[in-house]
Amino acid sequence: MKALLSAFGAGALFSAGLSVAGMTRPSKVLAFLDLAGAWDPSLMLVMCGAIGVHGLYWLFDGKRDRALLGGAVERPSKTGVDKRLLLGAALFGVGWGLGGYCPGPAVASLGAGSRDAVVFVLAMLAGLWVCDRVVPAPER
Repeated sequence: MKALLSAFGAGALFSAGLSVAGMTRPSKVLAFLDLAGAWDPSLMLVMCGAIGVHGLYWLFDGKRDRALLGGAVERPSKTGVDKRLLLGAALFGVGWGLGGYCPGPAVASLGAGSRDAVVFVLAMLAGLWVCDRVVPAPER
């Protein structure tokens, strides 16, 4: 139960941070991707902040085998760049550019009742479902 509450708290904090930073607005994301027009670097600042927080975690606590709440810490066995990773990143980028959402802000936008976010999340879930049934699971 503690792990579930912890995950909910982390998700709520992440959602609040995305909302405060304006990252739940697709126009903000699309302005960041518009390098030739009215480029808005604020998304890059949010990303740098997230990388900084993760870097501090990794520096001070990232080598633990057990989580603070006692569960095992799982790390990927594959760390290289392969065709599967590049294809996934490209699909993510295309979806992000077309929809103006990535998964976190889309889920956060559901709370505001955004019809566009509902469509995006439903399409994302359908894509995950299809991928789970069509693409072979990676080796672990």
